[in-house]
Amino acid sequence: MGISTHILDTSRGRPAEGVIVTLTKRGADGAHVLVHAGVTDADGRAKGLVDGAPAAGEYALHFAVGAYFAQRNQPCFYPEVEVRFVVTAESEHYHVPLLLNPFGYSTYRGS
Repeated sequence: MGISTHILDTSRGRPAEGVIVTLTKRGADGAHVLVHAGVTDADGRAKGLVDGAPAAGEYALHFAVGAYFAQRNQPCFYPEVEVRFVVTAESEHYHVPLLLNPFGYSTYRGS
């Protein structure tokens, strides 16, 4: 159970280390409230987003990828990526990977 993510830089075929990742949850008033903020590790994973059962609702993962590419002197088209998703079954695990390159990205619900 929980929410997790990791980033693979497909242009390098390597995990994306050092990307700031934030997780927010939409509140009753419609505003998103910070749940967790962290940085991806050497394996491209952001640890501790939500351990245990996540509450049902709409979440957003925000990836600050512009700084990641700037550190590599690599121009990029999307300086930020936001992925919104809905948790419906609190007993399930929600893994949301990001496949990233300087000019595009893809995501899916993983396992």
